[in-house]
Order: sequence, then structure tokens, then C-alpha cells
Amino acid sequence: MKIGFVGLGVMGKPMAKNLVKAGYKLVVYDVKSEPIEELVSLGAEKGNGPADVARRTDVIITMLPNSPHVMNVVSGQGGILETPGDGKVIVDMSSISPVVSKKIYELTIARGYDMLDAPVSGGEPKAIDGTMSIMVGGKESTFEKVKPILLSMGASAVLIGEIGSGNICKLANQIMVALHLAAVGEAMVFAEKAGVNPERVYQAIRGGLAGSTVLDAKMPMILDRNFRPGGPIWMHTKDLLNVRDTALEIDAPIPLTVQILEFMKALKADGKSGDDHSGLIQYWEKLANVQVKRH
Repeated sequence: MKIGFVGLGVMGKPMAKNLVKAGYKLVVYDVKSEPIEELVSLGAEKGNGPADVARRTDVIITMLPNSPHVMNVVSGQGGILETPGDGKVIVDMSSISPVVSKKIYELTIARGYDMLDAPVSGGEPKAIDGTMSIMVGGKESTFEKVKPILLSMGASAVLIGEIGSGNICKLANQIMVALHLAAVGEAMVFAEKAGVNPERVYQAIRGGLAGSTVLDAKMPMILDRNFRPGGPIWMHTKDLLNVRDTALEIDAPIPLTVQILEFMKALKADGKSGDDHSGLIQYWEKLANVQVKRH
């Protein structure tokens, strides 16, 4: 089975590398030449655009920034759908609107393709080491067909339900991560403002009910003032905007998510949107005039 991979950015490039390491034959394409050349040096073939990638492969993976990019790569000029499907499978691993996922699915099946939406969680570090969580929407038969491919990039791949449900799950994940990061920020600034060592607070609570994967992954970064992005604030903002738009569509209440979007907007105004989303704490630090770091 030959795999196409379109979108070799922060997440896509290490994901494609893991497929090469797993022994799959790849045809890759990106708007930038550098990541293509890097993958070719590892044994992949260069594609001349999405339509060409689709023509030469059986399964086409897309990993792109947002809904318009996926729609353009699939159905725009030179897009995947210029090549007849004939049973090929598109696996969109981008984090996009589930409403748009369903629209793209309708276009793909009309051209003879099948499709899964399969967004990921874990950020760049887990994309590099191949331990991402993959949330999948689509037919079970299609999922089983490509599951070995997915497990070459992630530690788990779970079929959630019909098309679009993968992105619903991803957005639910992003709500929870954002709220947790906000809680960490508020709590640790509270401790710092009270004159208590936040590193000791972290060590005291991490084994209790407030402990979590998010806390253990992000608190050391905060203490080291290391906001090099694994998952940048701008990208998390994009996901929460997709939450907002989807919530309007399905009439779901999201009062806390809307509040965090305002915090992220304030950080963007301060030039912080390129920071890792653990940098959300800087919103509270600015208000309290303190900095949470190792003492």
C-alpha cells in the first residue's frame, strides 16, 4: 500500500518520517520545498501537487492548518479530487471544523473516494516519537483498513463514530486542555502572589486529584520559562474558534471556552500568540505583576 502525505509542517513532517521508518512507501507534497527534500532524503518520493500525490497512491493523508486549507487541497485547482478516487482513501488528520469535514466527505464520495477525519492530540513531541492519540470518524471498514498506518504515527487510534466525530472529539479535547491550562495558570499565579514557592506547590499536588498529564507536561515548561511551542497559542485559538462555530451550529453552551478565547486574544495583543499554550499563564502574571518560575 502506497501512502500520499500532503502537509509537512510542524506536525506533518515528523508524522511522515514515522511512516517512512515503519517501511511504508510515501509520496509527499508541501508548499515549501525544504521538508519535501528532507523526506526524499529519507526515501520518500516527491509529489508535484495534491492531484499527482493522489494519482500515485492508495491512501492520501492530509495534515493542514485549518478548514479552508483542507478544502482547497481536496477540491481546489490541482486538488486531490482532480484524480478519480477508484476506492482510494483520504485520511484528513488536520484539526478542522466537523461541519466542514462532513462537506468535504460528500465531495470525496462523489468522486469515488472514501474518507476518515482523524485529528491528533499530543503536539509536536508526540508527533516526533510516534505516541499521539488519534481520534477517528468514518466507516469502521475504512478505519480497519488504515489502522496499521495510523498506529505507525500514534500510540492509539480510536474510532469515535461517523464522519466528523473525530473532529468533535478533538475539539472536546481542546476545550479540556484549555480549561486545565487556565486552571494551572490561575492557581500558580495565586500561589506566587501569596509568596509561596510554585514549584513546591506543583510537587505537593501533582500526585493528588489535581494532578494530570497536562500539569506534568506543562508545569516544568512554565517553571523554566520555556514557551517554545509544541502547541502554540495561535493554533489552540484556532481550535477554540472551531469549537465556537460548531457550538453555534449545534446550540451547545460553551461559556468557559468563550472566556478563554478572550484571554488568548489579550495574549495575541501582547505578541505572545507564538508561545506554547502553557504560556496562557502570562495572562494572569500580567494582571498580578508576578512571574511563576523556579526559586
